[in-house]
Amino acid sequence: MLRKVPLEEVRLGMFVHAMEGSWLQHPFWRRRFLLDSEDDLRRLLDSDIPGIVIDDERGAVPAQSAAPAPAPAPAPAIRPAGPARSHARGRPVAAPRAAMRPSSMADETERARTIVGKSKRAVMKMFGEARMGHAIEIGGVAPLVEEISESVARNPSALIGIARLKRKDEYTYMHSVAVCALMINLARTLEFDENLVRELGLAGLLHDIGKMAVPDPVLNKPGKLSDDEFAVVREHPQRGYDLVVASPQAPPIAADVVLHHHEKYDGSGYPHGLKGEAISLYARMGAVCDVYDAITSNRPYKEGWAPAESIARMLEWHGHFDPRLLDAFIRSVGIYPVGSLVRLRSNRLGIVVAENKREPTQPDVKAFYAIHDRAMIPPVPVKIGPSLRDDAIVRLESPEHWNLGDGAGLRATLARH
Repeated sequence: MLRKVPLEEVRLGMFVHAMEGSWLQHPFWRRRFLLDSEDDLRRLLDSDIPGIVIDDERGAVPAQSAAPAPAPAPAPAIRPAGPARSHARGRPVAAPRAAMRPSSMADETERARTIVGKSKRAVMKMFGEARMGHAIEIGGVAPLVEEISESVARNPSALIGIARLKRKDEYTYMHSVAVCALMINLARTLEFDENLVRELGLAGLLHDIGKMAVPDPVLNKPGKLSDDEFAVVREHPQRGYDLVVASPQAPPIAADVVLHHHEKYDGSGYPHGLKGEAISLYARMGAVCDVYDAITSNRPYKEGWAPAESIARMLEWHGHFDPRLLDAFIRSVGIYPVGSLVRLRSNRLGIVVAENKREPTQPDVKAFYAIHDRAMIPPVPVKIGPSLRDDAIVRLESPEHWNLGDGAGLRATLARH
């Protein structure tokens, strides 16, 4: 039977089934274990959690019987988007960060740029420590996950768009920041509670830390990898997992995502060839977010695709992703993700600068190019709407077709206007 036990009644011999409160409040990466060490008991009593849930069939019981606790629910099922819940997993949760006052793209962009810069430096430091064989310090990046989470709550497009504007030589670090933001955004679309949202953000930040065990000449090789080189790269999930589980406070969710984010829904992935729901929900989320940012980014061996083109390609890769999760991910980033190049009915080209959650087919667009004149024009906001008085998106366009490169520089310029 599972029982809730306040911290003052915890004693040696109890089997800890779960911790109450946030994972950041307790000093253990394990969530279920026999409390048989005086040192572990002292660390638990010195923590900030209100109590624990014990399994009295596997260990000692409190001196005064506590009320049975409901068993913690399994990983949340994928749910369609809907009104935010005030309860999750049968208990009250803090007001979700997603309910924070939203901010405009312009207002959030500068804040997001500062957060991304801080996050990149922190990830570079953490990954550098891992490369030298030192233990990773989760506590040092947890506050950044919180900042990223708050920025995504105010306006997800701002930080996700900035994190995608990465140089080839900083790909590994910025990719981790971008996947953190994408995981947070997807978790909120699935209406997970905020503690879980932050754990998934941390998982995204850590997911590629095992690449620090891959030699730079292989990791940044501009051409196709040899079979031997690819075999080395395929080791990075296990290497990352070993680093994460050795770190105090690392949640099991993060370790799972690090180990399994390259598994594919049809069983053709690695390292274990897991198939379907044998892959955890969280690792399936990681797979979608990881691939999306990878294929929209410039890398040493490949120019990135436009966001909308990337989504179209991912929809064609049958068997790679959980179809329900991919659908949820598309809802989380929008039909026309920020940065998409579009042709307008007014014979202009425009860039999508913000999503429209209520009307996904009518995002905020800035026109910057007159098609008939083949000339740049001063960026101007365009109203996309159903009326003939409004402009409309005719189709997606390729930046390369219009000699706009990969579109990254253009997006950065328009974001400042």
